[in-house]
Amino acid sequence: MQIFEYNGSALVAMVGKNCFAIASDRRLGVQLQTIATDFQRIFKIHDRLFLGLSGLATDAQTLYQRLVFRHKLYQLREERDIKPETFANLVSALLYEKRFGPYFCQPVIAGLGVEDKPFICTMDSIGAKELAKDFVVAGTASESLYGACESMFKENMEPEELFETVSQALLSSVDRDCLSGWGGHVYVVTPTEVKERILKGRMD
Repeated sequence: MQIFEYNGSALVAMVGKNCFAIASDRRLGVQLQTIATDFQRIFKIHDRLFLGLSGLATDAQTLYQRLVFRHKLYQLREERDIKPETFANLVSALLYEKRFGPYFCQPVIAGLGVEDKPFICTMDSIGAKELAKDFVVAGTASESLYGACESMFKENMEPEELFETVSQALLSSVDRDCLSGWGGHVYVVTPTEVKERILKGRMD
């Protein structure tokens, strides 16, 4: 078993028309044993920028704390919130800095940039970015998430349709992966509001 699969995780971010959704499962396990069913994998950096961290749970929490610290320094220096593209570069640089003893995390970054254009990207544990215009996935359920998102994704979805699509993709994917699941956590972000919803899924 790889260290990335130790706690299990499922993460997906998807773009819509001037909005985006980011969703994760809620299971924290140690291999096949479930430890918690309300684990947080998606973190708010600011109102228009969210970060999901799949992989080793302890490293995810450490990395999040370091990124919050870096973002607060950026806010003090620049007197504005960080753009999603800039934040992706920051995360990438932070991970690459530790490439010889990396954080065992695969981050997913989703945000609204200039003119409310959605931006999503993921990267590996040493910060090699993968940009996408439709959706990105990460975690132990990533293979089934690719299939579900590939078949369900449509361009220019409105926020409600985007929520339905990303939720169905997440729930059907985690059912095919025994290391993730136990419900879902979905954020749908538009220029004016952030909607957070908890999904109920199979409890096995």
